[in-house]
Amino acid sequence: MIRLVVKSVEQTLYVYDNENIIKTYAISSAKKGMGEIKNSEQTPRGRHIIRAKIGANMPANTVFVGRRPTGEVYSADLKRRYPERDWILTRILWLSGTEIGKNRLGNVDTMRRYIYIHGSPDEVQMGQPGSHGCIRMHNGDVIELFDQVDTGTLIEIN
Repeated sequence: MIRLVVKSVEQTLYVYDNENIIKTYAISSAKKGMGEIKNSEQTPRGRHIIRAKIGANMPANTVFVGRRPTGEVYSADLKRRYPERDWILTRILWLSGTEIGKNRLGNVDTMRRYIYIHGSPDEVQMGQPGSHGCIRMHNGDVIELFDQVDTGTLIEIN
């Protein structure tokens, strides 16, 4: 059974098959650190599941806003036109907390905070915090991960 573990201190996502690590990916979690509170721009900790997979078969660098493709494909020109955008590209794995009061329901609800694992521009450095709360990956990596997991896949974030 596939499960995921994100270690924020290492800025690494581990893919496990039972107890064996089968793949590791460099990631970028929140610039403001770890935390569960709504509007904190922090990455939530604890047990989660993948609630939804969005973007199957879309081209790499597809731009998403509100979980919908905009019809844009990320480019240097698009970056110049919208320098402040927090780019959500290629694929989205929408997370949902499983621990009531910690990362589910109320003011700490991961899903209602729109926390994803998603693609980002390839020039974004992985291995260091920098997101607004989500877990960012390079596009090729998020495509590969997207194809390995199903909705309901467990993910532990610490």
